[in-house]
Amino acid sequence: MFKKVLIAEDHEVANISVQRTLNDLGVQEAKYVYYCDDALAWVSKALQNKEPYDLLITDLSFEEDHNVQRITSGVELIKAVKVIHPDIQIIVFSGENRPAIVNKLFHQYGIDAYVRKARHDAQHLKEALQAISNGQSYMSYDIKQSLKEQNSYEFSHVDIHIIKLLSEGIKQKEIPNYLKQKNIKPSGLSSIEKRLSTMREVLSFTKNEQLVAYCKDKGII
Repeated sequence: MFKKVLIAEDHEVANISVQRTLNDLGVQEAKYVYYCDDALAWVSKALQNKEPYDLLITDLSFEEDHNVQRITSGVELIKAVKVIHPDIQIIVFSGENRPAIVNKLFHQYGIDAYVRKARHDAQHLKEALQAISNGQSYMSYDIKQSLKEQNSYEFSHVDIHIIKLLSEGIKQKEIPNYLKQKNIKPSGLSSIEKRLSTMREVLSFTKNEQLVAYCKDKGII
């Protein structure tokens, strides 16, 4: 289990809950901060003292207040910390539930676990800590289910462009012209209609509006 953990969380109640979970698992040293700039400073200081943190637990959203910060989000913090301490393990503990965002955190920013703030999140946090201490990644069950649902249809580059244009109010019959302008193929109207029909069928939608709303909610567009 981890010996030295840093918690970046600006809500005191959530902070206390995370600390209690760490105590239950026998973590010896846990430092908590309310600001991203402070978190980066503590990681840097620990490295200079040759006593680095094993783990960073961070939220994604931090509310602004009178203390002006250079780093204002969990994603920015993760990127900055990884630059100076690439070996640190990271758990994101957040209310964000869009699969595309979570996927990006794992594949682009190299986090080790994602726990959504929801029912049973203390238990899920314990599971995450145990998993990554054993060299495994971890994702809350509800997020896994959302990813499974999203992956039931593999959105192509063209699909995303079509849906994005619909979301901007472009009429279906006008989409071919927009795709041709960007040299995106296939751009024929019949091809677009077939793609939209397939997406709606796989995802059990009857209207394009439902498809657009789904893609917005999941962070696909």
